[in-house]
Amino acid sequence: MKMIDARGLSCPEPVLLAKQALAEGTSDGLSVAVSSATARDNVTALFAGKGLSPSVEEKPDGWLIVVPGS
Repeated sequence: MKMIDARGLSCPEPVLLAKQALAEGTSDGLSVAVSSATARDNVTALFAGKGLSPSVEEKPDGWLIVVPGS
C-alpha cells in the first residue's frame, strides 16, 4: 500500500499528492494522512469523484484516508 504523509500541508497540496498517486495506480491501495478537516474533506471528495470508496479514520494527529487496492 502506498502511503502519503500530507500532515501539515495546506490544500491543495494533499489533493495534488493524492491525485498524482492515483495517476500512478492504486492496485496495492493508497492511504493519505492529513492534519486538517479541509484536507480530509477534499481528499475524500477526490476519491469519491473517481468512483472509489475511501474510509476515514481519525487519529490523534489528524485523519487517515484509505482506499483499498483493486
